[in-house]
Amino acid sequence: MNFYQSNFAAFVLLNAVLAYREYRQGGEVPLLEKENNPRKQVESNDKEALKRFKWRFLPIYLLVNGADWLQGPYIYPLYKDEKGLAEEVVAALFMTGFLAAAISASFTGKLADKYGRRLACLCFCLTYSLSCLTLQSNDIIILFAGRALGGISTTLMYSVFESWMVTEYNVMFPDAPDSTLSGIFSTMTTLNSVVAILAGVIAEWVTDLTGTEKAPFMTAIICLFVAAAAIWKNWGENYGEVSSNHGALDVENLATPKKSTLRLFLDDKRLLALGVTSCFFEGSMYIFIFFKFPALKLSHKLAGLESDLPFGLIFAILMCSMMLGSLLYNYVVTRHSHITPSQILITMLSVASASFVVPVLVRDEHITFWCFCLFEVCCGVYFPLMAYQKGKVIDDSVRANVYGLIRVPLNVFVVLVLSTTREGTQHRDMVFTSCSALLLTAVAVCNAYL
Repeated sequence: MNFYQSNFAAFVLLNAVLAYREYRQGGEVPLLEKENNPRKQVESNDKEALKRFKWRFLPIYLLVNGADWLQGPYIYPLYKDEKGLAEEVVAALFMTGFLAAAISASFTGKLADKYGRRLACLCFCLTYSLSCLTLQSNDIIILFAGRALGGISTTLMYSVFESWMVTEYNVMFPDAPDSTLSGIFSTMTTLNSVVAILAGVIAEWVTDLTGTEKAPFMTAIICLFVAAAAIWKNWGENYGEVSSNHGALDVENLATPKKSTLRLFLDDKRLLALGVTSCFFEGSMYIFIFFKFPALKLSHKLAGLESDLPFGLIFAILMCSMMLGSLLYNYVVTRHSHITPSQILITMLSVASASFVVPVLVRDEHITFWCFCLFEVCCGVYFPLMAYQKGKVIDDSVRANVYGLIRVPLNVFVVLVLSTTREGTQHRDMVFTSCSALLLTAVAVCNAYL
């Protein structure tokens, strides 16, 4: 086996061992953590209801994320290699997507709260399918329109699905222990990592089979169609409510003036800290998505190798790393309850900062790749941790709206970075170093306010 095949086998084996260990030691963990306080026990009938709830939500959640993951390994190579676009044009396409996401984030959540999260999820399936279809064209205007649709879809995917789930959960299980919701988020991340691994392998397989890098995007449309059908059949509608029963955030009226929205963040320093963390960490993650393959290609070339990199396999390994992170997170929160979420978040942000700066200092393909794997481990910790924090801080009545608003500075940050994109190693090094510094800034903010 070559280097990447060996790493894939090692990560799969490590994840399998950790997952089995968690299953043997924790029973239903991470789906449900056992608690000593009898008043906080979920009754057996509620456990069955919880199981049905997960089966109603998780397969659809995994299908829509699978559609997204299928595109991950080949969106950059498709634009750059198959369509022959210059790096500045590719950056402009990515920037268009993030700009559309930033603009749509200011109103899609509010519309979802008003007209229904289920409807918004169905709209996501439609817009993302149209985005994939535009890649069949070489017309630059259609490609830019497709990226705009992709940006809107991303905003919907990262706000309305989770909003529907948390609100539905709070209605169905108002007295369930906090660890139950935390366990669901951990399960979502772990299973999502498995789907991402499979998506990377499938994406490479359909690309080799058809001879075109458009194939994964057409496969994604199938996933989106199945998800839409399942949502239509199995999900009920839920909305933002006037009165708030869950969450710690008190909001009188978010649908008015921007001043009210600004006050919302300023009045709750925890929400401000989560917004800063989301902007810098997820912004760095999207920058990483854009620059990871060029950085690996450079290291590969400096090693004197002329062979093509196995993008699908590399993507699968990175997703194995993310799964490892989610398993580690679940182990910590269920076995070491004395470690607070804020401590986990600060540690994770510090490690992520280091994973960006080391590849700038060391030009080695293996070290660069392992740093990227380490960053994905941090992503595996970040997503369930951040989802849990937002779930506890933000009120159900404005959940989709606030989730969307948190993504506005994130998308603006990515647009600003991508707007400066230039060919060459020097620019990429500057971007990685800046991401490292911003992650350390997030550490300081979290340390102060969380």
